[in-house]
Amino acid sequence: MAELGTTLNGQHQSTQSERQPAQGPHLNVVGGHRPPSAGRLPSVLVATRHGESTANVEFQRAEAAGALSVPIACRDADIPLSLRGRRQAQALGRWWAALPGADRPRSVWCSPYVRTAETARIALAQAAGLGAVPVSLAVRYDERLRDRELGVLEMLPKAAIEAEHPQEAARRRKMGELYYRPPGGESWADVALRVRSVLRDVCEEEAGRPVLLVAHDCTVLMLRYALDRLSEEQLTALGPVHNCSASLWRAQDGRLRPDGWNAVGHLGRV
Repeated sequence: MAELGTTLNGQHQSTQSERQPAQGPHLNVVGGHRPPSAGRLPSVLVATRHGESTANVEFQRAEAAGALSVPIACRDADIPLSLRGRRQAQALGRWWAALPGADRPRSVWCSPYVRTAETARIALAQAAGLGAVPVSLAVRYDERLRDRELGVLEMLPKAAIEAEHPQEAARRRKMGELYYRPPGGESWADVALRVRSVLRDVCEEEAGRPVLLVAHDCTVLMLRYALDRLSEEQLTALGPVHNCSASLWRAQDGRLRPDGWNAVGHLGRV
């Protein structure tokens, strides 16, 4: 198969302009691109980051206090949702149920980490409880959607990285996030490679159907990077992907056209 950027996307143009989608829940939308050669595509691709995790809460506290550690003993893959994260997943499920029928995902691909699995399960239960999707809808877990691996920097707040790994902190600033690979970990570019790989399978197996991907901050960023063919400058200018945000691409003219990015209006005051 041709390289994913060629198959799914044309030459990148501006992503700064925004427009409102014609229907469905509100999304912050991005600009268009020239159409590529036709390929097998899902009709709609929706991507979300997991709900707030207990680690998200602890890292926010650590960053605010300048702490050198966080009270997390389990491995990254086993970190669960916080109570707020569970409410966010329920709100995501209500958003899912409110989508127009043709856009409503009937297939879910999910990172196998606990926080993503919980998000998918709660959102699915909410959408199914509203009669929008079958209760028996299967969730497919794929390790290629897992979070970025940080190696020796894992579970370290910024202050600890500067204090304990000053050479790595300096190398990170010099190389930038796209290409910086911590010892034992991954760069954003490494994550992009596995995101491109899983996208090929999604496009082949979900052709013509709406699909939901439940993943992580970096994974969703790399999805945007691959599909919209962003430059390094455009990628690094993006803010973080919000917990349980909604980003959407729609198949049109033989390509996946961006139709929403990082929207959180459906979360309300959750």
